[in-house]
Amino acid sequence: MAATSYFSNHSTSKFSALAPTSSSTTTTQPAAPGRSRLPSSKHFSTSVTNGERSKSKDSSENSTAISTPKVHPLRNTWVFWFRQQRSPGNKVIDYEEGIKKISAFSSVESFWSLWTHLAPPSALQPTTDYLLFHSGIRRPVWEDPLNITGGKWIIRLRKGVADRLWEDLVLAVVGDAFDECRSIVPDAESDDGNVQGSAEGGLPEICGCTISVRQSEDIISLWNRVEADKSCRDKIRDTLRRVLNLPPSTIMEYKTNTDSMTDKSSFRNSAIDRTPLS
Repeated sequence: MAATSYFSNHSTSKFSALAPTSSSTTTTQPAAPGRSRLPSSKHFSTSVTNGERSKSKDSSENSTAISTPKVHPLRNTWVFWFRQQRSPGNKVIDYEEGIKKISAFSSVESFWSLWTHLAPPSALQPTTDYLLFHSGIRRPVWEDPLNITGGKWIIRLRKGVADRLWEDLVLAVVGDAFDECRSIVPDAESDDGNVQGSAEGGLPEICGCTISVRQSEDIISLWNRVEADKSCRDKIRDTLRRVLNLPPSTIMEYKTNTDSMTDKSSFRNSAIDRTPLS
């Protein structure tokens, strides 16, 4: 299944027109307006007339405008994080200490530029995590103000299948495939009284997603903002099944961030979803 099929209508056109490798193209900025400067190198003629110089400048600017690729903005700014529980010397690292910010992106082009340089999950050492959260999340932890009332859908994977499913999940999250999964609970406000979240003024229900590489399994999880809204939570589950093309036998689990804070674990003691497929 093509990756672009995981996007909502307004996002599909953004990604389908862009090959992953095109992100490496360097964007040339137009020359700054102002007085033109004569070339100083001896390899260039300095006897150009004013008219010829202006014509040459106009031609150069037109050529630059044509060659500069168009940037396709995303609805939200997203941030990739990386966490490793153990240091190279096998010292166990505190959870917060182990989280490192990789980079933020807010356009299709900047996403692919970053994505093509990230190692796939299969290349990571056990007890390593990738975390992708929207920029409203200050830190990708349970206690963050936008995470604390939410939870996460959890899918455990056998080793060897995580690379494709992780890519499909990231594309679905960044491409707003879960946009219709919205909670009826009013949006929260930040400390300064301003509503955080998407450019349209409302908080996205999807906070982010993670992949956790472990010794005997890989675990992907999709975090949502309001765990108390069961109908929204169920819609997220159904959308997740669809975008990842999961077989009916797939076991899905859910755990609130409050429970995670209580037992200090994201994945232990999670509740298995037993809703029959329609």
